Amino acid sequence: MTRALTLDDLILAGVALAAGLLAAFVLRLVLRWLGKQADRTRWGGDDVIVAALRTVVPWAAIVGGAASAAAVLPLTRTVQHHTNQALTVLLIFVVTLAAARVVADLVRSVAQSRSGVAASATIFVNITRVMVLALGFLVVLQTLGISIAPMLTALGVGGLAVALALQDTLANLFAGIHILASKTVQPGDYIRLSSGEEGYVTDINWRQTTIRNLSNNLVIIPNGQLAGTNMTNFNRPEQELTIMVQAGVGYDSDLEHVERVTEEVVTEVMTEITGAVPDHEPAVRFHTFGDSRIGFTVILGVGEFSDQYRIKHEFIKRLHRRYRAEGISIPAPTRSVSLHQPGTAFPEAAIPHQREDTAPRP
Repeated sequence: MTRALTLDDLILAGVALAAGLLAAFVLRLVLRWLGKQADRTRWGGDDVIVAALRTVVPWAAIVGGAASAAAVLPLTRTVQHHTNQALTVLLIFVVTLAAARVVADLVRSVAQSRSGVAASATIFVNITRVMVLALGFLVVLQTLGISIAPMLTALGVGGLAVALALQDTLANLFAGIHILASKTVQPGDYIRLSSGEEGYVTDINWRQTTIRNLSNNLVIIPNGQLAGTNMTNFNRPEQELTIMVQAGVGYDSDLEHVERVTEEVVTEVMTEITGAVPDHEPAVRFHTFGDSRIGFTVILGVGEFSDQYRIKHEFIKRLHRRYRAEGISIPAPTRSVSLHQPGTAFPEAAIPHQREDTAPRP
């Protein structure tokens, strides 16, 4: 039996509970000050950690005060056990949520720093959050005295059935993990699939990859299809790339003069147009004796894939204007077409026949 509840017990319990609440308030003020200090640093991880502590530490102080108050009161052993168990479960729940938030934010921060873009891949963030919450749930069950071994066995058997039923979903999940782990595609890359879809990768989640094309529309591609198709990544291994523009001049042109003028236009475009590569070395390569012109290729440098359209536009305009000023001709293709009416005899066929009729006989 326990002793009777007295006024002193209530006072001590109230003091313990008030001390816990006061400690939670003071700790929250201290952690708020630490949060302001963390905002001044360049590293974003300290902001995540302080934000998590602002959630966990005050609740830990409150739970500690409540546990002290329960210990002062003359409770039965069963009530005391259940009270401590409930407070422990509450603390584990708060810690689990805070840990899931911390881990998810840290993973997101790492993904952003490595991809270098604002939009981060959410697949790793979601997986880590679910894993932390699942571990916290198992700890709560163990704290309540519920054996988790039969549950794990049942989950193993049920997981096999679920895996068979969700083959496509799991294939997309593991394909997305493989794509991000291999770093063949990252958010922000410009890709083109063999099926014709192309655009900037905005996100890779547990099921699908989202691509924003140049017309600002979204294309949704399942991860399994993305991993199993031929793909060109225009941002790997380097974001800068070269493009080729085909041109031609007449046979009466001075090729040394043509090359010099073309290189001057390339240098002008590379230094004045946004998105070009200023240190790109001009390159002009003659390659074909055509029907009406000598063909050559001009190689330009662009900062990224979408810049090529603006740079081609400006280069062709300036090259055409410069060729006209320098007197360099760009001949149009010419073709000779002979037309004859059906049944008309060709002179070459008529003349031998006439000679055969008029030739003297021996």
